[in-house]
Amino acid sequence: MLVMFTSFNALKADEGMWLPMLIKRLNYADMQKHGLQLTADEIYSVNNSSLKDAIVALNGGSCTAETISEKGLLLTNHHCAFGVIQDNSAPEHDYLMDGFWAMAMKEELNARGMTASYLIEMRDVTSDLLTEISITLSGEERQKAVSEATKAIQEKISGEVAEHYDVKIKEFYEGNEYYAFVYETYRDVRLVGAPPSSIGKYGGDTDNWMWPRHTGDFSFYRAYVGKDGKPADFSEDNVPYQPKSFLKVSGSGVAEGDFVMVTGYPGRTNRYRTAIEVENQFQWTYPNSLELREKLMEIIKQTAAEGGDARIKYESTLAGLANYAKNFTSMIELSRHQETVS
Repeated sequence: MLVMFTSFNALKADEGMWLPMLIKRLNYADMQKHGLQLTADEIYSVNNSSLKDAIVALNGGSCTAETISEKGLLLTNHHCAFGVIQDNSAPEHDYLMDGFWAMAMKEELNARGMTASYLIEMRDVTSDLLTEISITLSGEERQKAVSEATKAIQEKISGEVAEHYDVKIKEFYEGNEYYAFVYETYRDVRLVGAPPSSIGKYGGDTDNWMWPRHTGDFSFYRAYVGKDGKPADFSEDNVPYQPKSFLKVSGSGVAEGDFVMVTGYPGRTNRYRTAIEVENQFQWTYPNSLELREKLMEIIKQTAAEGGDARIKYESTLAGLANYAKNFTSMIELSRHQETVS
């Protein structure tokens, strides 16, 4: 999990992206000067409840949600619930078009396939993983050695934590650092509410990746557990998850100069790519990826009539394809503009 902090004032914006466990060591004092009022332990702590215990990785990190009640209520984006809304829709009750709101917990809909993962702890395993790997290995040999070392460390940590915890090891800084992430994953997630797409996707593909945005891009889930408090498959006997920590929405709003902190998934940065990698991205990856997505969207639209059951089943796929297509289009246009200017 990565964290991005931004401090605004009249002159400039200082920003960056960091792992939560490194905040205290790297930049906590500087963030305090810019207005941070939380302590480092209130942001990330293994032994006590902290901000990390309120932040949720949906489906392994494809989206972020925030826990906002003591009964497991989760706030996320409309596009992060789009597939679930679609899955529960049909021509006779099209929740994508009309929206959905559960007036009682018993009315909440099963978000099949959706999971909610809470970070338990992080560990720096760089030295353990790289100690026995020679810098003279070729690319393929090194990749195999790293894969074997990763599997061994993952199994070791899995034996040290609770049996139902998930352990994932991630590469950072082009393979120079490795961190283990330990999660507790809840499998019973339910859709609580979502606005109609006319609000949740207001502006559609035209406004996508453009700012300022005016869309009501939000939806609500709820996480459930077995009666023993542990993750469990969907069951009517399950009860709402009671989080270690949850966020409270401020009614006072924000003001110019306030410190802003964003934490969530997915978090990534490409600032360390080499020149040749950047060139390949703009000249080959983006154009070919755009062409592929445009062809797939054309096929779906030609074979699944709008408003029909088949189109409803493809709406989430179409939204995902269009999302990346718009992003790639803008990236390509930007690179061409920069070439013209230079």
